[in-house]
Amino acid sequence: MQRIALHTRLKPGKEGEYDTVHRVIPAELDSALRAAGVRSWRIWRDGRDLFHLVEVEDYQRMRHELRDHPANVPWQARMAELLEVEDDYSGADSGLRLVWELP
Repeated sequence: MQRIALHTRLKPGKEGEYDTVHRVIPAELDSALRAAGVRSWRIWRDGRDLFHLVEVEDYQRMRHELRDHPANVPWQARMAELLEVEDDYSGADSGLRLVWELP
């Protein structure tokens, strides 16, 4: 199991809308995430900064499986309206580099 940390940033003024959209994600997206190996996805927000912690079997495989998934494509389009930098699930993103951990 991999633990992947991510950082994203909201466009100015989109904080409340982002919180509202994430109150309940679509059931088909939930199913797609789980089928792609996601065990947990938590998001913290500090102002416009978002910090994600993803527990997933294989992060690169998950991104590959979700890139063109019919449940993820409209979700990412919606997120693109809210985030400064949209994620089209291309490339080899590997999350933030772990610097230190209390064992």
